[in-house]
Amino acid sequence: MARAASGWLPAWPSSTLQSTESDPTAEAGGVASYHAPVFPAEVIEWMQPAEGKFIIDGTLGGGGHSELFLKAGATVLGVDRDPEALAHASKRLARFGERFSTWEGNHCEVAGDASIQMADGLLLDLGVSSHQLDSAERGFSFMREGPLDMRMGPSSPRSAAEVVNQWPEVDLLRILREYGEEKRARRIVAAIIERRAEKLFTTTLDLADCIEKAVGRQGRIHPATRTFQAIRMAVNEELESLQHALEAVPRLLKPGGRLLVITFHSLEDRMVKRFLKARSTEFLDNPAWAQPRPNPDCQFKLLARKAIAPTQAEVSINPRARSAKLRVASLLEHQS
Repeated sequence: MARAASGWLPAWPSSTLQSTESDPTAEAGGVASYHAPVFPAEVIEWMQPAEGKFIIDGTLGGGGHSELFLKAGATVLGVDRDPEALAHASKRLARFGERFSTWEGNHCEVAGDASIQMADGLLLDLGVSSHQLDSAERGFSFMREGPLDMRMGPSSPRSAAEVVNQWPEVDLLRILREYGEEKRARRIVAAIIERRAEKLFTTTLDLADCIEKAVGRQGRIHPATRTFQAIRMAVNEELESLQHALEAVPRLLKPGGRLLVITFHSLEDRMVKRFLKARSTEFLDNPAWAQPRPNPDCQFKLLARKAIAPTQAEVSINPRARSAKLRVASLLEHQS
Protein backbone atom coordinates (compact mmCIF):
# COMPACT_ATOMS: atom_id res chain seq x y z
CA MET A 1 0.00 0.00 0.00
CA ALA A 2 3.05 2.25 -0.11
CA ARG A 3 2.67 5.31 -2.29
CA ALA A 4 5.89 6.56 -3.82
CA ALA A 5 6.89 10.17 -4.15
CA SER A 6 7.24 11.36 -7.72
CA GLY A 7 9.70 13.91 -9.00
CA TRP A 8 10.87 15.14 -5.62
CA LEU A 9 14.56 15.46 -4.88
CA PRO A 10 14.98 15.90 -1.12
CA ALA A 11 17.48 18.43 0.14
CA TRP A 12 19.06 15.79 2.37
CA PRO A 13 20.97 12.65 1.36
CA SER A 14 19.56 9.25 2.20
CA SER A 15 22.83 8.49 3.96
CA THR A 16 21.67 10.65 6.86
CA LEU A 17 19.39 7.82 7.93
CA GLN A 18 20.87 6.41 11.10
CA SER A 19 21.79 2.75 11.16
CA THR A 20 20.98 0.76 14.28
CA GLU A 21 22.77 -2.40 13.30
CA SER A 22 26.09 -1.26 14.73
CA ASP A 23 24.64 0.34 17.86
CA PRO A 24 24.53 -2.16 20.70
CA THR A 25 22.68 0.31 22.93
CA ALA A 26 19.78 0.78 20.54
CA GLU A 27 16.47 -0.84 21.32
CA ALA A 28 15.25 -3.57 19.03
CA GLY A 29 14.31 -1.88 15.79
CA GLY A 30 16.16 1.30 16.58
CA VAL A 31 13.82 3.47 18.63
CA ALA A 32 16.63 4.91 20.69
CA SER A 33 18.65 5.98 17.68
CA TYR A 34 15.81 7.52 15.68
CA HIS A 35 12.90 8.80 17.74
CA ALA A 36 11.52 7.82 21.15
CA PRO A 37 7.70 7.75 21.07
CA VAL A 38 5.94 9.82 23.72
CA PHE A 39 3.14 8.49 25.94
CA PRO A 40 3.91 4.81 25.11
CA ALA A 41 1.88 3.43 28.05
CA GLU A 42 -0.98 5.91 27.66
CA VAL A 43 -1.26 5.35 23.91
CA ILE A 44 -1.61 1.60 24.46
CA GLU A 45 -4.10 2.13 27.28
CA TRP A 46 -6.38 4.39 25.27
CA MET A 47 -5.97 2.90 21.79
CA GLN A 48 -6.48 -0.68 23.01
CA PRO A 49 -4.74 -2.38 20.06
CA ALA A 50 -5.44 -6.07 19.64
CA GLU A 51 -5.54 -8.87 17.09
CA GLY A 52 -8.10 -8.13 14.40
CA LYS A 53 -7.97 -4.35 14.85
CA PHE A 54 -6.77 -1.99 12.12
CA ILE A 55 -4.99 1.17 13.26
CA ILE A 56 -3.75 4.13 11.22
CA ASP A 57 -0.61 5.74 12.60
CA GLY A 58 -1.12 9.13 11.00
CA THR A 59 2.40 10.37 11.74
CA LEU A 60 4.63 7.32 11.54
CA GLY A 61 7.98 8.96 12.31
CA GLY A 62 10.40 6.37 13.61
CA GLY A 63 7.64 3.78 13.96
CA GLY A 64 7.72 3.57 17.74
CA HIS A 65 3.96 3.76 18.27
CA SER A 66 3.31 1.47 15.30
CA GLU A 67 5.60 -1.13 16.83
CA LEU A 68 3.58 -1.05 20.05
CA PHE A 69 0.36 -1.60 18.09
CA LEU A 70 1.90 -4.42 16.05
CA LYS A 71 3.25 -6.18 19.13
CA ALA A 72 -0.29 -6.16 20.51
CA GLY A 73 -1.48 -7.99 17.39
CA ALA A 74 -3.05 -5.14 15.43
CA THR A 75 -2.64 -4.41 11.72
CA VAL A 76 -1.12 -0.98 11.10
CA LEU A 77 -0.94 1.52 8.26
CA GLY A 78 1.88 4.01 8.83
CA VAL A 79 1.39 7.42 7.21
CA ASP A 80 4.18 9.96 6.80
CA ARG A 81 5.23 12.57 4.26
CA ASP A 82 8.92 11.99 4.99
CA PRO A 83 10.36 9.31 2.65
CA GLU A 84 13.29 8.85 5.01
CA ALA A 85 11.00 8.03 7.93
CA LEU A 86 9.02 5.58 5.79
CA ALA A 87 12.20 3.83 4.68
CA HIS A 88 13.45 3.53 8.25
CA ALA A 89 10.14 2.27 9.66
CA SER A 90 9.60 -0.17 6.79
CA LYS A 91 12.98 -1.78 7.46
CA ARG A 92 12.52 -1.73 11.20
CA LEU A 93 9.01 -3.24 11.16
CA ALA A 94 9.50 -5.67 8.27
CA ARG A 95 9.36 -8.58 10.72
CA PHE A 96 5.62 -8.01 11.12
CA GLY A 97 5.05 -8.88 7.45
CA GLU A 98 1.74 -7.93 5.86
CA ARG A 99 0.35 -6.56 9.11
CA PHE A 100 2.38 -3.41 8.49
CA SER A 101 2.15 -1.19 5.41
CA THR A 102 2.93 2.44 4.61
CA TRP A 103 1.35 5.37 2.80
CA GLU A 104 3.44 8.36 1.77
CA GLY A 105 1.77 11.72 2.12
CA ASN A 106 0.29 14.18 4.57
CA HIS A 107 -2.04 12.77 7.22
CA CYS A 108 -4.76 15.14 6.02
CA GLU A 109 -4.73 13.46 2.59
CA VAL A 110 -5.11 9.83 3.56
CA ALA A 111 -8.90 10.05 3.85
CA GLY A 112 -9.06 10.72 0.11
CA ASP A 113 -7.62 7.31 -0.77
CA ALA A 114 -10.56 5.01 -1.47
CA SER A 115 -8.36 1.93 -1.10
CA ILE A 116 -7.86 2.51 2.63
CA GLN A 117 -10.34 0.73 4.85
CA MET A 118 -12.00 2.35 7.83
CA ALA A 119 -9.95 1.99 11.00
CA ASP A 120 -10.54 1.02 14.60
CA GLY A 121 -8.12 3.71 15.68
CA LEU A 122 -6.23 6.76 14.42
CA LEU A 123 -3.16 8.29 16.06
CA LEU A 124 -1.89 11.76 15.19
CA ASP A 125 1.49 12.44 16.81
CA LEU A 126 2.19 16.01 15.70
CA GLY A 127 5.39 17.98 15.48
CA VAL A 128 8.90 17.12 14.37
CA SER A 129 10.68 13.86 15.17
CA SER A 130 13.91 13.81 17.15
CA HIS A 131 15.70 12.50 14.08
CA GLN A 132 14.52 15.41 11.95
CA LEU A 133 15.58 17.90 14.61
CA ASP A 134 18.97 16.30 15.09
CA SER A 135 19.81 16.00 11.38
CA ALA A 136 21.58 19.20 10.39
CA GLU A 137 20.86 18.44 6.72
CA ARG A 138 17.13 18.90 7.33
CA GLY A 139 17.52 22.52 8.39
CA PHE A 140 15.21 22.43 11.41
CA SER A 141 17.79 23.27 14.06
CA PHE A 142 19.18 26.66 15.00
CA MET A 143 21.97 24.88 16.89
CA ARG A 144 23.48 23.07 13.89
CA GLU A 145 24.73 24.39 10.56
CA GLY A 146 22.48 23.27 7.72
CA PRO A 147 20.52 24.53 4.72
CA LEU A 148 17.39 26.58 5.34
CA ASP A 149 15.02 23.78 4.40
CA MET A 150 12.63 22.55 7.14
CA ARG A 151 10.46 20.53 4.73
CA MET A 152 8.96 17.40 6.24
CA GLY A 153 8.43 15.86 2.82
CA PRO A 154 7.44 16.37 -0.81
CA SER A 155 4.00 17.72 0.06
CA SER A 156 5.57 20.76 1.72
CA PRO A 157 4.98 23.59 -0.76
CA ARG A 158 8.12 25.62 -0.06
CA SER A 159 11.42 25.70 1.80
CA ALA A 160 12.38 27.87 4.76
CA ALA A 161 14.77 29.78 2.51
CA GLU A 162 11.87 30.88 0.33
CA VAL A 163 9.89 32.06 3.34
CA VAL A 164 12.80 33.98 4.89
CA ASN A 165 14.17 35.48 1.68
CA GLN A 166 11.02 36.14 -0.36
CA TRP A 167 7.97 36.58 1.82
CA PRO A 168 6.76 40.17 2.36
CA GLU A 169 7.33 41.81 5.72
CA VAL A 170 3.64 41.63 6.62
CA ASP A 171 3.53 37.87 6.13
CA LEU A 172 6.68 37.31 8.17
CA LEU A 173 5.19 39.39 10.98
CA ARG A 174 1.98 37.39 10.83
CA ILE A 175 3.57 33.96 11.13
CA LEU A 176 5.98 35.02 13.89
CA ARG A 177 3.09 36.42 15.90
CA GLU A 178 0.52 33.70 15.16
CA TYR A 179 2.64 30.56 14.86
CA GLY A 180 5.59 31.54 17.03
CA GLU A 181 3.73 33.76 19.52
CA GLU A 182 6.90 35.86 19.35
CA LYS A 183 6.62 39.15 21.27
CA ARG A 184 9.70 40.58 19.55
CA ALA A 185 8.43 39.79 16.07
CA ARG A 186 8.76 43.32 14.71
CA ARG A 187 12.42 43.65 15.70
CA ILE A 188 13.27 40.21 14.35
CA VAL A 189 11.50 40.77 11.03
CA ALA A 190 13.09 44.18 10.62
CA ALA A 191 16.52 42.60 11.08
CA ILE A 192 15.69 39.86 8.55
CA ILE A 193 14.44 42.37 5.96
CA GLU A 194 17.52 44.58 6.38
CA ARG A 195 19.96 41.70 6.16
CA ARG A 196 18.35 39.91 3.17
CA ALA A 197 18.52 43.15 1.17
CA GLU A 198 22.31 42.86 1.37
CA LYS A 199 22.69 39.09 1.23
CA LEU A 200 20.16 36.26 1.15
CA PHE A 201 20.03 33.76 4.00
CA THR A 202 21.24 30.26 3.07
CA THR A 203 21.93 28.45 6.35
CA THR A 204 20.27 27.86 9.72
CA LEU A 205 23.08 29.36 11.79
CA ASP A 206 23.17 32.44 9.57
CA LEU A 207 19.50 33.11 10.37
CA ALA A 208 19.89 32.22 14.06
CA ASP A 209 22.84 34.60 14.43
CA CYS A 210 20.90 37.42 12.78
CA ILE A 211 18.03 36.93 15.24
CA GLU A 212 20.35 36.78 18.23
CA LYS A 213 22.07 40.02 17.21
CA ALA A 214 18.68 41.71 16.78
CA VAL A 215 17.16 40.84 20.17
CA GLY A 216 20.05 39.65 22.33
CA ARG A 217 20.16 36.53 24.44
CA GLN A 218 18.87 36.08 27.96
CA GLY A 219 18.44 32.84 29.82
CA ARG A 220 18.76 29.32 28.46
CA ILE A 221 16.20 29.55 25.64
CA HIS A 222 17.74 30.55 22.32
CA PRO A 223 16.14 33.75 20.94
CA ALA A 224 15.55 32.07 17.56
CA THR A 225 13.41 29.27 19.04
CA ARG A 226 9.98 30.78 18.33
CA THR A 227 10.99 32.15 14.94
CA PHE A 228 12.23 28.76 13.77
CA GLN A 229 9.00 27.17 15.01
CA ALA A 230 6.91 29.71 13.11
CA ILE A 231 8.86 29.26 9.87
CA ARG A 232 8.68 25.47 10.13
CA MET A 233 4.92 25.59 10.65
CA ALA A 234 4.50 27.90 7.66
CA VAL A 235 6.72 25.75 5.43
CA ASN A 236 4.77 22.59 6.22
CA GLU A 237 1.33 24.22 6.62
CA GLU A 238 1.02 22.39 9.91
CA LEU A 239 -2.09 24.04 11.36
CA GLU A 240 -3.91 23.86 8.04
CA SER A 241 -3.01 20.18 7.73
CA LEU A 242 -4.17 19.49 11.28
CA GLN A 243 -7.53 21.16 10.68
CA HIS A 244 -8.08 19.14 7.50
CA ALA A 245 -7.01 15.94 9.27
CA LEU A 246 -9.45 16.49 12.14
CA GLU A 247 -12.32 17.12 9.73
CA ALA A 248 -11.44 13.90 7.89
CA VAL A 249 -11.51 11.68 10.99
CA PRO A 250 -15.19 10.64 10.67
CA ARG A 251 -14.39 9.30 7.19
CA LEU A 252 -11.46 7.27 8.48
CA LEU A 253 -12.84 5.71 11.65
CA LYS A 254 -15.42 3.01 12.17
CA PRO A 255 -18.24 3.86 14.60
CA GLY A 256 -16.70 3.55 18.05
CA GLY A 257 -13.21 4.00 16.61
CA ARG A 258 -10.71 5.88 18.72
CA LEU A 259 -8.86 9.11 17.96
CA LEU A 260 -5.66 9.95 19.85
CA VAL A 261 -3.92 13.27 19.19
CA ILE A 262 -0.54 14.20 20.66
CA THR A 263 0.40 17.88 20.47
CA PHE A 264 3.57 19.73 21.43
CA HIS A 265 2.57 23.37 21.61
CA SER A 266 -0.42 25.46 22.59
CA LEU A 267 -1.59 26.35 19.07
CA GLU A 268 -2.05 22.71 18.10
CA ASP A 269 -3.59 21.73 21.42
CA ARG A 270 -5.99 24.67 21.33
CA MET A 271 -7.17 23.66 17.86
CA VAL A 272 -7.70 20.02 18.88
CA LYS A 273 -9.44 21.03 22.12
CA ARG A 274 -11.87 23.37 20.36
CA PHE A 275 -12.59 20.90 17.59
CA LEU A 276 -13.37 18.04 19.96
CA LYS A 277 -15.45 20.24 22.25
CA ALA A 278 -17.54 21.49 19.32
CA ARG A 279 -17.98 17.95 17.97
CA SER A 280 -18.73 16.28 21.33
CA THR A 281 -21.33 18.70 22.71
CA GLU A 282 -24.64 16.86 22.51
CA PHE A 283 -26.94 19.86 22.89
CA LEU A 284 -26.62 23.53 21.99
CA ASP A 285 -28.29 26.24 24.04
CA ASN A 286 -29.24 29.80 23.28
CA PRO A 287 -31.16 32.26 25.47
CA ALA A 288 -33.51 32.91 22.55
CA TRP A 289 -34.50 29.24 22.36
CA ALA A 290 -37.25 27.67 24.44
CA GLN A 291 -35.01 24.67 25.11
CA PRO A 292 -31.59 23.28 24.08
CA ARG A 293 -31.38 21.78 20.62
CA PRO A 294 -29.45 18.74 19.40
CA ASN A 295 -26.05 19.59 17.98
CA PRO A 296 -25.99 18.41 14.34
CA ASP A 297 -22.16 18.34 14.44
CA CYS A 298 -21.93 16.04 17.46
CA GLN A 299 -19.76 13.14 16.27
CA PHE A 300 -17.43 12.29 19.15
CA LYS A 301 -17.40 11.23 22.76
CA LEU A 302 -14.56 12.54 24.91
CA LEU A 303 -12.87 9.61 26.63
CA ALA A 304 -10.67 11.90 28.72
CA ARG A 305 -12.19 15.24 29.69
CA LYS A 306 -8.85 17.00 29.91
CA ALA A 307 -5.54 16.73 28.11
CA ILE A 308 -3.25 14.05 29.50
CA ALA A 309 0.25 15.21 30.48
CA PRO A 310 3.40 13.07 30.55
CA THR A 311 4.60 11.68 33.84
CA GLN A 312 7.75 12.99 35.48
CA ALA A 313 9.29 9.58 34.95
CA GLU A 314 8.78 9.84 31.18
CA VAL A 315 10.11 13.41 31.02
CA SER A 316 13.24 12.37 32.90
CA ILE A 317 13.88 9.69 30.27
CA ASN A 318 12.68 11.69 27.25
CA PRO A 319 12.97 15.48 27.88
CA ARG A 320 11.27 16.28 24.56
CA ALA A 321 8.06 14.86 26.03
CA ARG A 322 7.78 17.69 28.57
CA SER A 323 5.52 19.87 26.40
CA ALA A 324 3.40 17.01 25.01
CA LYS A 325 -0.32 16.66 25.60
CA LEU A 326 -2.59 13.76 24.67
CA ARG A 327 -6.30 14.12 23.89
CA VAL A 328 -8.56 11.12 23.40
CA ALA A 329 -12.01 10.68 21.85
CA SER A 330 -14.10 8.05 20.10
CA LEU A 331 -16.42 8.33 17.12
CA LEU A 332 -20.04 7.93 18.22
CA GLU A 333 -21.73 4.65 17.39
CA HIS A 334 -24.88 6.49 16.31
CA GLN A 335 -24.41 10.05 15.18
CA SER A 336 -27.16 12.65 15.21
